[in-house]
Amino acid sequence: MRVVQLIGANLSGADLSDANLNRADLRGADLTNADLRGADLSGANLRDANLTGATCPNGKGHGRPGADC
Repeated sequence: MRVVQLIGANLSGADLSDANLNRADLRGADLTNADLRGADLSGANLRDANLTGATCPNGKGHGRPGADC
């Protein structure tokens, strides 16, 4: 299986809903205000990624209680 390399990518405001990001390398990526609802982030590396304002896979806002990203 290939690992998607998105190190430092600008994904600000991107619609990534239902995306398969399993094992993706998103280190340092800008995911500001990205829509990640339903996305598969299992095994993804989100170290130093900016998730400000992002909607997490479970539909909750990043940093809010119960958010899964």
